[in-house]
Amino acid sequence: MAMREDAGHTGPTMTMTARRCLRACGVLFLCVAASLAFAQTTPARPYRIGVLNEAYAANHPTVEGLKAGLRQLGFLEGRDVNFEIRFTDGKREELATAAKALVDGGIDVLFTCNETATLAAKNASRTIPIVFTLVGDPVASGIVDRLIRPGSNVTGVYDAATQLTPKRMEILRDLQPALKRVWFIYRAGDSTDEAALGAVADAARQLKLELIPRAVDHPDQVVRFLKEVRKGDALLAPHVDELNGSVRILETSIKSRIPAIFPAGVWVTRGGLVSYGPNYYAQGVQAARIVAKVLQGSRPAALPVETAGDFELALNLDTARLLGVTVPRTVLFRANVFRQ
Repeated sequence: MAMREDAGHTGPTMTMTARRCLRACGVLFLCVAASLAFAQTTPARPYRIGVLNEAYAANHPTVEGLKAGLRQLGFLEGRDVNFEIRFTDGKREELATAAKALVDGGIDVLFTCNETATLAAKNASRTIPIVFTLVGDPVASGIVDRLIRPGSNVTGVYDAATQLTPKRMEILRDLQPALKRVWFIYRAGDSTDEAALGAVADAARQLKLELIPRAVDHPDQVVRFLKEVRKGDALLAPHVDELNGSVRILETSIKSRIPAIFPAGVWVTRGGLVSYGPNYYAQGVQAARIVAKVLQGSRPAALPVETAGDFELALNLDTARLLGVTVPRTVLFRANVFRQ
């Protein structure tokens, strides 16, 4: 390398040309290093995320939350990830076929909404990572053995429905102090609602309410039981809308002026009086972080099942006026979503 003596300097210094050459080499090294780092984090092809859901449309709030959460983490649709969405219009008997089609299609991760879809996915594959949402009690439903270290190919976010259902009964009592009877109509064999039943019964005794639980396995039974509801009663919707149960409860609530509480704010936007539970969209965003970890190499068996982090009390004040319900300030001030 060329050196020269400068006046006032006691040692050799590099020529301008040499310094420029060195800087150019440094820039080139950084570019190469960045390219290698990008290659290590960017897949040769977009990851394929299969979505399994009983919903009536592809744009379920939880799925939209998943997409938004992955975008926030730098996973762009079309470049880094692609979504293959299967929804069954509420037909649980079609979930097994839909799960198998996704598995056979060579997906990298299965994203599920609710217990039935998650169990169908688990039965379809014991190796493909599964990340679930909208599960009330993953241990009671047999999805995982434990929450801290699931120990299988399944992990996700659960919404603690077993603990929240008694709280919903308390909210009904706050909204209707003269309340005497609460109907709890849920699908027979639903592990989450069955697990919650004991806690709901205890809450009913403490609140001096008569609890009328009804397990159903056909939509006609839902209709028949709802015809027995009388003025002064209230309705406790199941944690998942199966057999059109929640839809029928909403219709009965509006038509017969019967207060009803639902597990999520989406029902309030459709005219329901009140809801208390996890935000579906936020749960999808939360689950996106788990999906990202799986795509980056983490094993579901070592990723703890997370509790939903965003719960909301939603009120529809238009419906409250329609039902003749006077919302106490203690409830109104706690509500973070309500309509006028």
